[in-house]
Amino acid sequence: MTTMAVTLPLPPVVSATPSSITLTNLDEAKPKTTAKDSSSPTGYFKNCKTMNELRQIHCNITKKGICHSPSSVTKLIAACAEMGSSESLHYARKAFECYNGDGGTTGLLFMYNSLIRGYSSAGFGGDAILLYIEMVVAGIVPDKFTFPFLLSACTKVVGFFEGSQAHGAVFKMGLEEDVFIGNSLVHFYAECGKIDYARKVFDGMLERNVVSWTSLICGYARRNCPEEAVYLFFEMVETGVRPNSVTMVCVISACAKLKDLELGEKVSAYMGEAGVKLNTLLVNALVDMYMKCGAIDSAKRLFNECVDRNLVLCNTIMSNYVRQGLVREALSVFGEMLQQGPRPDRVTMLSAFSACAHLGDILFGKQCHGYILRNGLEGWDNISNAMIDMYMKCGKQEMAHRVFDCMSKKTVVSWNSLIAGLIRNGKVESAWEIFKDMPDSDLVSWNTMVSALVQESMFVEAIELFRVMQNEGIIADRVTMVGIASACGYLGALDLAKWILTYIEKNDIHCDMRLGTALVDMFARCGDPQSAMQIFNKMVRRDVSAWTAAIGAMAMEGNGEQAIDLFNEMLGQEVKPDEVVFVALLTACSHGRSVDQGRHLFRSMTEIHGIPPQIVHYGCMVDLLSRAGLLEEALDLIKSMPMEPNDVIWGSLLAACRNHKNVQVAAYAAERITKLASERTGIHVLLSNIYASAGKWTEVAKVRLQLKEKGVHKVPGSSSTEVNGIIHEFTSGDESHSENTQIALMLQEINYRLRDAGHVPDLSNVMLDVDEKEKEYLLSRHSEKLAIAFGLISTGQGMPIRVVKNLRMCTDCHSFSKLVSRIYEREIVIRDNNRFHFFRQGYCSCCDYW
Repeated sequence: MTTMAVTLPLPPVVSATPSSITLTNLDEAKPKTTAKDSSSPTGYFKNCKTMNELRQIHCNITKKGICHSPSSVTKLIAACAEMGSSESLHYARKAFECYNGDGGTTGLLFMYNSLIRGYSSAGFGGDAILLYIEMVVAGIVPDKFTFPFLLSACTKVVGFFEGSQAHGAVFKMGLEEDVFIGNSLVHFYAECGKIDYARKVFDGMLERNVVSWTSLICGYARRNCPEEAVYLFFEMVETGVRPNSVTMVCVISACAKLKDLELGEKVSAYMGEAGVKLNTLLVNALVDMYMKCGAIDSAKRLFNECVDRNLVLCNTIMSNYVRQGLVREALSVFGEMLQQGPRPDRVTMLSAFSACAHLGDILFGKQCHGYILRNGLEGWDNISNAMIDMYMKCGKQEMAHRVFDCMSKKTVVSWNSLIAGLIRNGKVESAWEIFKDMPDSDLVSWNTMVSALVQESMFVEAIELFRVMQNEGIIADRVTMVGIASACGYLGALDLAKWILTYIEKNDIHCDMRLGTALVDMFARCGDPQSAMQIFNKMVRRDVSAWTAAIGAMAMEGNGEQAIDLFNEMLGQEVKPDEVVFVALLTACSHGRSVDQGRHLFRSMTEIHGIPPQIVHYGCMVDLLSRAGLLEEALDLIKSMPMEPNDVIWGSLLAACRNHKNVQVAAYAAERITKLASERTGIHVLLSNIYASAGKWTEVAKVRLQLKEKGVHKVPGSSSTEVNGIIHEFTSGDESHSENTQIALMLQEINYRLRDAGHVPDLSNVMLDVDEKEKEYLLSRHSEKLAIAFGLISTGQGMPIRVVKNLRMCTDCHSFSKLVSRIYEREIVIRDNNRFHFFRQGYCSCCDYW
């Protein structure tokens, strides 16, 4: 039933504040039947179990001519209300409407109270409220028994407006001190999500019983205020009020939300002191608490010791097993249920499908599908969604599509499950087509597609999709912004990064640890380590990933010393390092020429932190040693590796051979790479360049002939720069840009001014056997030079120029950038495929070491 915004014609209505009651204390407000009542014919009404029995007694008293007496009608209505079925309530209403006797207002009030109570208890809250309105319009004044039933009805339909008016009537009639009404108000406000109102009523109660405390404790626990729930429980115990089983269930559930095992066990100890007997509800709450707190063995023992396991308990332990990744244990419980009972329901099957999906067990998944069909559960959309997810994770896309197509009611979740499954199976284009065909989409749909585009390295497309979201008025959340921050970081678009941070602050998006880490990484990749560290320093909580992002920011800047300081600070805060943070640290050492520090860190992985180095760590060390010219030591390290070195490690050695002009080791490394990854054209190009640097043009020709025979081509140098929110991309030798004429003129001016400053082009960077004039022209058309020239003509005086390049900067472009930064008084930031270069006043942050 939907919430009814009706105005209750209560006796002078006064707007007031909060309170409520659980169903248990409604019985306390019931009129009592004395032993004397059962001796009369009408007294038998209360003993009726079925409507047939009640009708027979009603016929009997009708024959005796006493069916219209106030007492008979009152007891008939009370009996029907007690049964609480649609049929019995309809019968009671008919009897009430047929009654035309004069029982006075007291008799009518009792009848109305019985009807309101019956409708409310049966879940027909709206009908109960309408009966109350009818009663007041008829001039019948409600009493203290009316309001607990009425507030219960308002609670069931979440009728905050109606319940507030009822509260006003209570206040007007001076009934606010009644403990049962107070309990009902606490419960009502808590269930409507107005926990502050509930607390206000509670604090104003002169008399409180266990129901009062329990209602507020449960309200706090259900409204994600577990700390307040536990605190209130201990306050209740201190006042001498003994908790009941309902209290214990609520407070144990609060401990489960806090995931505080020690607190949960402390709370549980009060059960024995309070004499609360262990029932299935309490066992269920305890099992859930132990599971969520990671005490798996305690939960399992309690579950195994429970002799009367019900369906709720089995579902609780199954869902928690799945959540903890213990999927085989979940399926074991499922198997026991099939053999011994209780019979699995749709909640059980959701856990079973999740377990099958996690294991990739398509056979068992199909058996579960069969159970669904045999038991008629396929009509539930969440079951179909779980099956789609299971089949997708098992790689059975056709089956997932069949389940989807058979659904009579496809919800947004159904579409999202299909899209997520296709993305997981690498079918991004198919997912995109389905996304466009969705009749309705929600934020999850958009987030799924944004994340997919980022994972596929389609960063520009991800940003464009985010802009479409904005145009359609969809407010992003933390998940959206994590994906967008990652895309922006890879693009190196600082203006966009600043806009993203402003968007997050403007829309009050909670910056949790994951989003904070993404923002740190974004600014670091965009060449703004200062902003990255500002965000890092503002983070309240930092895990090892956050520290790694900050250390990575220092590594990109080449600030190895600061990276080490951050690592030591992290250890000081007792954050345990992982494998990834050592990658960032060794990279920082490599960029900062800290060979000894790098050796120390590498050894400390096993000796101090118990982390065995992986192949990526060996790769970092080979890069560190090779850059420093220690090629023999790097080669010895490769030969001592406990695992087979991959092409990336040999590639690091090969790249260093070019800088240190070691043709012999280069040829050896290239031979190894060819055996491991013959398709990597970059390696052959690098070897060709090494031969060219040494003037061995015959060897150059051989390598390039091999590339030609394989039908592969060198990846051209590409650079991009962001101007006014638009990313402009340039390729070496490219003349297709709309501003090409102005760019060429600017380059000509730059070259004149650089020549006057004494700059001589380093023609060794042109790995072609052509004359020097041609080499000089080719060198002048490198992609980063085109991007810098465009930046100079497109941005204001003194504005930084930021460039992202797909390859390593050559030495000539490096010298070019240093001089341009001094002559034109511009800060130039270039991110190549290895690190950041910050050019200021003729100097680079890398100190010519890259």
